[in-house]
Amino acid sequence: MSTPVPKFLPRPYQSYVYAYPHKTAYRPLGDSRPALRELWAHEPKDALSLYLHIPFCEVRCGFCNLFTRIGAPDELTGRYLDALDRQAAAVREALGDDGPIRFAAAAFGGGTPTFLTAGELERLCDIAEKRMGADLTAVPLSVETSPATATADRLAVLAERGTTRVSIGVQSFVDAEARAAVRPQRRADVEAALGRIRDAEIPVLNIDLIYGIDGQSERTWLSSLDAALGWEPEELYLYPLYVRPLTGLGRLGAAADAAWDEQRLRLYRTGRDHLLARGYEQVSMRMFRRAGAPPSGADDHACQTDGMIGLGCGARSYTSALHYSFDYAVGMGEIRRIIDDFTTTRDFSRAEVGRRVDEGEARRRHLLQSLLQAKGMEVADYRERFGAAPADHFPAELERFAGLGWLDAAAGPGRLRLSPEGLAHSDALGPELFSPAVRAAMAAYEPK
Repeated sequence: MSTPVPKFLPRPYQSYVYAYPHKTAYRPLGDSRPALRELWAHEPKDALSLYLHIPFCEVRCGFCNLFTRIGAPDELTGRYLDALDRQAAAVREALGDDGPIRFAAAAFGGGTPTFLTAGELERLCDIAEKRMGADLTAVPLSVETSPATATADRLAVLAERGTTRVSIGVQSFVDAEARAAVRPQRRADVEAALGRIRDAEIPVLNIDLIYGIDGQSERTWLSSLDAALGWEPEELYLYPLYVRPLTGLGRLGAAADAAWDEQRLRLYRTGRDHLLARGYEQVSMRMFRRAGAPPSGADDHACQTDGMIGLGCGARSYTSALHYSFDYAVGMGEIRRIIDDFTTTRDFSRAEVGRRVDEGEARRRHLLQSLLQAKGMEVADYRERFGAAPADHFPAELERFAGLGWLDAAAGPGRLRLSPEGLAHSDALGPELFSPAVRAAMAAYEPK
């Protein structure tokens, strides 16, 4: 791996790879819609992850392309929970009883799960526990919230039902920057919400911050970081700002350029170094954990190999052979249609939209989900699963990464690990590992 460094580097901010294959590569399964019972019949089910998706927010931020709608008129949340309950019953039946079924971790995401009332959150927990059989008090449970919805009564429910981690999207403690990101909030309200979360005594607090906002400087970025550090969060996520089609900022015509790339890289490095100097360890490009903080994930669930059950119209489920979900959209009109269709669905026994995963895609997924973690990947684990070393399957890609200085030569032959610059360029490295078939499917996807 001695390829010389290229004359130019890839653009550092191409795509946030949080799952592979990407959902824009999914397609309707049509007449081949498999029954869930058949999909899960021969899958290991003793260390599953459970995800419940709530597609509602009080506002939609300008950078957001998540599957969520603003508000929930005409008792829509109640009808949504009714459908979620029906889906959970169908999925639990499909899992069968021919072997041990156990959930190793659970999460409520969105959207904003705490858009639900305290009583509705109780019902959400009941669906996870009584329908699916997940013991929320015995496994890590992560819940996303927002400053406006992190109310004392909602947090009390979450704490009582076993929540171990609350993640709050703050993005910036500078009011002008929040407005520039089309996120209406006041710092005073953010601070009050953080106080209520700490009062609820949930073990892990995560604060999300964004860098690359219009008008943001290293000084204001550091002021946001220090404001967050004042709450001694167990975790911090630092996200680069993206401008995506059909979002508020996208409609404003903002676009990426080399100067913005440089700004984001500079702010990333400033934030990384600031947190490392203050006792945080880097877990990935985005995630930082305070030294000595309690773990927030399951010890016995591996995202590379263990399955996931997703409930809700924006959730994905993963088996070894198929990743599946429902239709996907970003535009508000299409999102409303999909949610309305979900609430009237009676039969949840089949996978509707998805992408099949062959061994080649499984290798890519394993490499991606391992390599993008700061600790890297044991080569022996990959070899045990796939019968060869990563360099045997991905020689050109790994040689290129080495030539770019993205691999840590000090990791030794038994571990594949990114260098600090490799971590900084995770959003360029990840997409380079996408298969041609997935690239083609993503390119053919028409945003709606």
